Amino acid sequence: RHTIIDDIAFITNLLQRKIVTMKFSLLAAAALCGSTVNAEIYFKEQFNDDAWKDRWTVSSDWKSKSELGEWTNTAGEFYADASDKGIQTSQDARFYGLSAAMTKAFNSSDKKDLVIQYSVKHEQKIDCGGAYIKLMPGGDNFESTKFGGDTPYAIMFGPDICGQNKRTHVIFHYDKKEDNLLIKKDVGCETDQLSHLYTLVLRPDNTFEVFVDNKSVRSGKLDEEFDFLPEKEIKDPEQSKPEDWVDVREIPDPEDVKPEGYDDILEEIPDPDAAKPDDWDDEDDGEWEAPMMDNPDFKGPWSPKMIPNPDYKGAWVHPMIANPEYSYDDSMHAVCKDGCTHVGFELWQVKSGTIFDDIIVTDSLEEAQKFAEETFFKKKEGEKEMFDEAEKKRREEQEAAMADEEDFDMDDMEDMHMMGDEF
Repeated sequence: RHTIIDDIAFITNLLQRKIVTMKFSLLAAAALCGSTVNAEIYFKEQFNDDAWKDRWTVSSDWKSKSELGEWTNTAGEFYADASDKGIQTSQDARFYGLSAAMTKAFNSSDKKDLVIQYSVKHEQKIDCGGAYIKLMPGGDNFESTKFGGDTPYAIMFGPDICGQNKRTHVIFHYDKKEDNLLIKKDVGCETDQLSHLYTLVLRPDNTFEVFVDNKSVRSGKLDEEFDFLPEKEIKDPEQSKPEDWVDVREIPDPEDVKPEGYDDILEEIPDPDAAKPDDWDDEDDGEWEAPMMDNPDFKGPWSPKMIPNPDYKGAWVHPMIANPEYSYDDSMHAVCKDGCTHVGFELWQVKSGTIFDDIIVTDSLEEAQKFAEETFFKKKEGEKEMFDEAEKKRREEQEAAMADEEDFDMDDMEDMHMMGDEF
């Protein structure tokens, strides 16, 4: 029998569950805040003050002065805030080299995530040029003015466009192979004229993830997506296909015999429908001969029909064995085992105009995303609105110019018509 005591018990139980849920939510929020509070920031750059030139060094000794392009500090042609600037390549068909020391070295031995994030805006409708960033070791021995294509690096990450090749580079240096390893399957990149955010996460569990505009576009295991390790299995060198192995699927039919007179059939015959022209003169033109035509009875060289081979065993498959040279490497992620100390851009651009901004190197994806909310996402809509307005104005001016050309052509035609009437 239901009583008021049952109602009180039900309400009490409900309140207890609500309190537990609230405690859990608060703990989750605290954990998220803690992940950003404890985050280490190794480098951050927004290029919003003139002192950026003191923090960055041009690779003046990498190429001759005539080959190196100038960097400019600008918000670009369309933006949300004119005072929010980045650095832009400004001269076509030039090399661009620029590097900066990190606030603190990142060392893979700390077993932390490594997060690299920055924004790229191809205002110029880029047709060919790199826009990737590099993370490098070197410490006090790093030669900033000589930083270039041959400078050793730990990571190369970011978009690269040339013709039909449009990819986001993800390249890790691997000391054990003394080589820079490219991702096996290309990661796409953005190609429009707006700003886009590129984020790379490298984790100590030997996994990685790539984000574009904070959306995950590729993730996986280093040993599966890159050639860090040898194959787990190899073909057994002690095994080979048996000499009596039959892998021929069909054989000529031994009972099929070439028909008698088959080889006497001509490939071409005189056209039976052709007739000697009435004006043909044998004395002047020679003896008339009918033109030749393909013989419909000619079937080409004879060959016996094929039948299934009764001895066919199928394709021989080479037995596989465990590769004795294979061993898993827990330190694949350790691209900065001696400490990464510098970031830089080392580029070639046929058509200049790319703007770089809002760079961060940290050990926390949450910290990078928080920085993106304060920078990239804060100005994204305003930049798009200004771009759309500029595009609208450009189209209107184009249409007006085309209309003027059409009016001019019509006036020319009328003038020519009037001149014709006068004559």
